[in-house]
Amino acid sequence: MNSLNLIDTFSEFKELKNIDKVTMMGIMEDVFRSSLIKIFGSDDNFDLIINIDKGDFEIWRNRIVVADEDFEDPNTEISLSEVHKKGSDYEDYEAGEDFTDEVKFVDFGRRAILAVRQNLTSKILQLEKDSLFEEYKEKEGVLITGDVYQSWRKETLVLDDEENELILPRSEQIPSDRFRKGDVLRAVVSKVEMRNNTPRIILSRTSPLFLERLFELEVPEIYDGLIVIKKIVRKPGERAKVAVESFDERIDPVGACVGMKGARIHGIVRELRNENIDVINYTDNIQLFIQRALSPAKVSSIRLLEDEKKAEVFLLPDEVSKAIGKNGLNIKLATQLTGYEIDVFREIEEGEEDIDIDQFADEIDEWVIDELKRIGCDTAKSVLQLSIEELEKRTDLELETLEYVLQVINSEFEKS
Repeated sequence: MNSLNLIDTFSEFKELKNIDKVTMMGIMEDVFRSSLIKIFGSDDNFDLIINIDKGDFEIWRNRIVVADEDFEDPNTEISLSEVHKKGSDYEDYEAGEDFTDEVKFVDFGRRAILAVRQNLTSKILQLEKDSLFEEYKEKEGVLITGDVYQSWRKETLVLDDEENELILPRSEQIPSDRFRKGDVLRAVVSKVEMRNNTPRIILSRTSPLFLERLFELEVPEIYDGLIVIKKIVRKPGERAKVAVESFDERIDPVGACVGMKGARIHGIVRELRNENIDVINYTDNIQLFIQRALSPAKVSSIRLLEDEKKAEVFLLPDEVSKAIGKNGLNIKLATQLTGYEIDVFREIEEGEEDIDIDQFADEIDEWVIDELKRIGCDTAKSVLQLSIEELEKRTDLELETLEYVLQVINSEFEKS
């Protein structure tokens, strides 16, 4: 082993990690100076010349020439007789003059060289980790493409173009996502953190930001800022609602996002594993916004309770189930999008007789009535309109309880 091994070690990292020349020289100087301090107690009188391109380095020590009888410190002083021994070129030196000679690092021994090499390797690895952390910290919320390297039950390992390791946890995957080694996937950088001094880069495909970045990719008007996405809410893999607004009156924001014959939105839907996407024209008129948010249901009327941030929405019987949606998902997303708690009520058509569900309080427990009202069944006929299977799916009520409720309500109508 000789001093050249150190340069070889450094050159390997330079080529592999693409570290800039100035940074490399700084690391090498720090490492060598630390070693000189350990060996000589100080590095103040040493000059280092590092040539990265040629792959070599030199260490020069500056000392003062002293008379033999005054010689004390071999690191900062050199005796006059020792200078004269170096040859005829040095015979004219006198006490008090400066003397500079090259120090061969290889003369320090195998242990010193090994220590420098290990220190050099450690510093470059740490620099690479810090650089990777900073690079991806700036990319939080950015859409990236990577190759699947390995997929496990709890997470998927993804490699970027520079072979950096990124993590896509199962919790950040769309439920129907299935990846194999070699697959190409897209996701947003969700979080970057240091764990055990190593950067951990977390990706997400369930974040609303992922959907927003896909829209920016597919819809030039969004990318150019002519259309702005006001808010996105979604249940990954099932349904999403996207509120958009145009700054140009000539541009229809919903039409631009959907594209001709749905060309733009179809690409996004495929990426999201056939997630249904409702694109909604944003408005400051909260009643109109709630009406649009409940799409595809057609709202008859809305009553706002501003103090409680609630909205009572009235719909025709055929529209109630559309407003609520499968497992209550449509109304839940509409609530998140608008910021208003939405209660759905069935509108009684002219000439139609119905009974308020609260009128059955003497036969049906109050908590059961509250559960029925929670899904928009505030009248007897609104309950009867739904099948027992649908009621069981939407509520937390047991089948036996629902059978009893239906029996009570039916018997009331039979009386009349």
